[in-house]
Amino acid sequence: MEWKGRRQSDNIEDRRGSSVGPTGGGRNPFGRSGIQIPMGSGRRGGGLSIGTIIFLVVIYFVLKMMGIDMLQMLDDGSTQQPGYEQTVGERPTSPAADEMTAFVRTVLAETEDTWNGIFKAEGETYEEPTLVLFSGQVSSACGFASSATGPFYCPGDRKVYLDTAFFQQLSDQFGASGDFAEAYVIAHEIGHHVQNLTGVLPKFNQMRQSMSEVEANQMSVRVELQADCFAGIWGKYTEQKGLLEAGDLEEALNAAHQIGDDTLQKRSQGYVVPDSFNHGTSAQRAKWFKRGFESGEFAACDTFSGAI
Repeated sequence: MEWKGRRQSDNIEDRRGSSVGPTGGGRNPFGRSGIQIPMGSGRRGGGLSIGTIIFLVVIYFVLKMMGIDMLQMLDDGSTQQPGYEQTVGERPTSPAADEMTAFVRTVLAETEDTWNGIFKAEGETYEEPTLVLFSGQVSSACGFASSATGPFYCPGDRKVYLDTAFFQQLSDQFGASGDFAEAYVIAHEIGHHVQNLTGVLPKFNQMRQSMSEVEANQMSVRVELQADCFAGIWGKYTEQKGLLEAGDLEEALNAAHQIGDDTLQKRSQGYVVPDSFNHGTSAQRAKWFKRGFESGEFAACDTFSGAI
């Protein structure tokens, strides 16, 4: 992909080198990369009982008599809470890291150009998302997540979250190398943002509350395949700009194939459980990316009508 020297997006939030999150990593209701839907627990805090307050007052005065001032200890400037780890370090400054940042910014800019144009043609305004670069773990409006979650989009804050170490995993573990394979990953998550703007994600989040796990998985597959198709639309516009090189389309199709639910399950456990699929099979993911790529039409990405 010919990406160097092109416009880079400013809609980037770089949190690499600093992360705050619960010890032990985060959660992803979809089990892997993709969207994260914030789910409320429904619990209400009950406050402290009178007996607890009296007990704490007694403990305070006992410690005070021993020369220990709890108020001073609490006012020492520390805001870190037990059970959470906070690390602050330097952001990556190596040439490779700088080039990866430039690549992500450029791909994001290309998605902005594509979807701004499509929305404008429909008389709508495209609200550009923010892409958060992180390392290790990250906090979002959908909760805490670790790098193991993979790239994801959070509709709660309309941000895409990406640990670029995933690209190395994509190449080494999944056998999907190449810059256009990496660009496909970003374009897929931006596809979820488009779904959020067009009402697909809010509707899915509403419907899944009354669905069984199997039904929710089946609907999730349709949501994910549409995001693949939207990524294909972006690929079509990128091709029309003359930015694709020989083999780029094959890189994206291979990436879509390698991260299909059936392929991943066969690789990890030796067998597949179709009812647990929530992103689509390898064939489906490649099919819908290619459909978006060949048509370049929003209407071609209706994954909710008929068979997929």
